[in-house]
Amino acid sequence: MRKTIATLILLVLGTGISQAQLLKFGVKAGVNFANYTGGDVSGMDFKTITSYHGGMIMEVKLFENLALQPELLYSTQGSELKGLGDQIKNELGYISIPVLAKFYLTSNELSLELGPQASFLVSERNEVSSNDTNSFEFGLAGGLSYKITKSIFVSGRYVAGLTEAKKDADVKNSVIQFSVGYLF
Repeated sequence: MRKTIATLILLVLGTGISQAQLLKFGVKAGVNFANYTGGDVSGMDFKTITSYHGGMIMEVKLFENLALQPELLYSTQGSELKGLGDQIKNELGYISIPVLAKFYLTSNELSLELGPQASFLVSERNEVSSNDTNSFEFGLAGGLSYKITKSIFVSGRYVAGLTEAKKDADVKNSVIQFSVGYLF
């Protein structure tokens, strides 16, 4: 009996939420232009690398022009280091969890997104020592998103790392992301 009541409650809540379109799920993927900022590694120059990101998103409508958008993404970041006759590429793979406030500027099409992002290092492909990378990074993300249709959207975002990416160098990740996505 309890299972039946719980199932009915979840069914009613789920139907009500989907009817009001308060909760949407989706997927997104795109390109990253990543680099390190800050720090001074003698004889080295940081160059942008092109990489990718992708994952799942959820949009929770709070008010008519305000939503909360948590995401779960895999994102590759890092930099290319040039100097002293060598060229070294440092590519870091993160599970990133941005939680963004989404302010609709027009009637549910154009929105401004801003919020914190926590990232956990899961892989590292490089030609330098892998023991000097911090396993956690905290950053601030902000950008714009535009819904082409009710389901398809495009977005552009800048993510500024607030914590150091490397233990031995005072550098932070800096990423520009362009995405395309689909809301169900």
